[in-house]
Amino acid sequence: MLSQQIVRWISAATLAVASATAFAQQAPDQLVKQVSSEVLDAAKADKSIQAGDVKQVSALVEAKVMPHVNFQRMTASAVGRYWRQATPEQQKKLQDEFKTLLVRTYSGALAQVRDQTVQLKPMRSTPADTEVIVRTEIRGKGDPIQLDYRLEKAADGWKIYDVNVLGVWLVENYRNSFAQEIGAGGIDGLIAKLVERNKAAGGKS
Repeated sequence: MLSQQIVRWISAATLAVASATAFAQQAPDQLVKQVSSEVLDAAKADKSIQAGDVKQVSALVEAKVMPHVNFQRMTASAVGRYWRQATPEQQKKLQDEFKTLLVRTYSGALAQVRDQTVQLKPMRSTPADTEVIVRTEIRGKGDPIQLDYRLEKAADGWKIYDVNVLGVWLVENYRNSFAQEIGAGGIDGLIAKLVERNKAAGGKS
């Protein structure tokens, strides 16, 4: 019995390593294509996501998206020069609240998913590049939606650190509003404002 359990654990570990290695070896545009398609397919198949269930969206994002995101870099870039002034505890709170904010925004978008597909645009890069931009379009009924990604090459594969929706880079957009909040109330003031926004959004869902 014990030997069978050990075999199962070894098999599971082997599959996990093989999966991680496959993602690490993937080209950045193919990674974006695969992750985007998996998220859209999951949203199409889940009625609770289409109803805007934040918990289901959060679970989907954690499982499919977050393993391929450098979220610390994304948050640090959005906070800008103030990030270094924040304590480790403040940095953690900023990441947690920023993630909640983005997931709630994401839940609204995924609730609209019906027959959309992801189309990659030609990518200009060389094998030596450590940072690239992957450009995509979400196509369905109506006009295509521009959705681009900035990725960095990490030891365990390519990681997303910024997203462009309809010509607006997410990090830059939030950096401006975050700077105003920090200027008015410091790092704790920004954290409090994010908590407030997330609670308000939670009350509506």
